[in-house]
Amino acid sequence: MAGDDALTSRLATCRKGRWTLQHGPFDDLPSPRRSGWTVLVNGVDRHLDAAHELLSRFRFLPDARLDDLMVSYASDGGGVGPHVDSYDVFLLQASGRRRWRIAPPGDATLIDGAPLKLLAQFEPTQEWLLEPGDLLYLPPGWGHDGTAVGECITLSVGFRAPSRHEFLSAFLAAQADSLTGPDSRFSDRGRPISRHPGELPDDLSAQLHDWALDWRPRRADIERFIGCWLTEPAPEVWFESDHHPGTVKRFALNAQRDGVQLDRRTRMAWRAGRVYINGEVVDVNASERNWLRRLADSRRLDAAQCRTAWASETLSARLCEWRVQGWLHEV
Repeated sequence: MAGDDALTSRLATCRKGRWTLQHGPFDDLPSPRRSGWTVLVNGVDRHLDAAHELLSRFRFLPDARLDDLMVSYASDGGGVGPHVDSYDVFLLQASGRRRWRIAPPGDATLIDGAPLKLLAQFEPTQEWLLEPGDLLYLPPGWGHDGTAVGECITLSVGFRAPSRHEFLSAFLAAQADSLTGPDSRFSDRGRPISRHPGELPDDLSAQLHDWALDWRPRRADIERFIGCWLTEPAPEVWFESDHHPGTVKRFALNAQRDGVQLDRRTRMAWRAGRVYINGEVVDVNASERNWLRRLADSRRLDAAQCRTAWASETLSARLCEWRVQGWLHEV
């Protein structure tokens, strides 16, 4: 379980009511014969075709809402304790059995000092024993506690649910880095000698208030940021670029013979006349628009579609550029 990008792993153990949490990567894991532990691995869909295909079964919601597929293996009695998630989650039992107890939203107070975010007050109202193939859906805010009955593997499909604070923090930080328009600076010209140097001056405070209240983001800036932010790859993701001189020519031939598909780690979306991919905005012309929308919707173009698409010099150049960056590949 050592070190590929996009794989984040944690090992949770409960011994005599005391919880411990370790962060990977791990060279070794406890013996399956030892009870009360579980290992959780995030981002598995970015590494395994089968996991990516399973995640695609949940595209009944937009890709912008899909997060990742997490796999948890637990020995008998293993789990992560009663907790809540701030997003929708589907829990699919892959092997073995796990007992789930759930409770509607209520007191979300956490146990102080615990290494995991454990609910201090958890009073389950329903309980199920999930067998292989069973699926449990939990809305945001519902308390849940899953305990392995024997060894088991559970797959968790999480959905992104940005909060107001998360979005505004990211948006305002981005705006601060890209302020445009004329700048001005406060001046003390004409100020009399201060009798109370510790007092905030009214004119300075008023000027700063005015600057804050007068600033308004442009609608186009907001729209652009939303698309870029929602397609930004996970922080631990990186792509392998291929700048070999023969890459583009080989890709062009293979694409028109076999088709192309987005890399498992690529996030792509479109809105109106813009396309967003891996945190970047692409302003496309009318001839490119439908092809790139189709690529975002299906995550692939077949060979016949590629042969037609290659008639557009700008579109073929863009697809070749994304191939060099590692964002898409031949089928």
